[in-house]
Amino acid sequence: QVQLVESGGGLVQAGGSLRLSCVASGRTYVMGWFRQAPGKEREFVARVSESGRTTWWTDSVKGRFTISKDNAKNTVYLQMNSLKPEDTAVYYCAAGSSSTEFDCWGQGTQVTVSS
Repeated sequence: QVQLVESGGGLVQAGGSLRLSCVASGRTYVMGWFRQAPGKEREFVARVSESGRTTWWTDSVKGRFTISKDNAKNTVYLQMNSLKPEDTAVYYCAAGSSSTEFDCWGQGTQVTVSS
């Protein structure tokens, strides 16, 4: 299994920004971010291809979040701008270790956006 180490969560005021980082060991066919708010199902946020060239975001974060990958460091980033209280959740890094299906998960990092 690929090991994923997340960082960058914290408390920020509405309208502010945070950058989440996830360092992966081993090959990742896909990497991405999910989030889960209390009482809700885990929600897809964004993904990036192995090359870092193809990206995809869920509608709720389009125009505000950017996912990118540093191939040399095998690290994926989630730049979160114009944060809203609705973005408050535990954010999980995820990866596909043998295909483009996610099968490895990080421990999660808390993002809290105050109003």
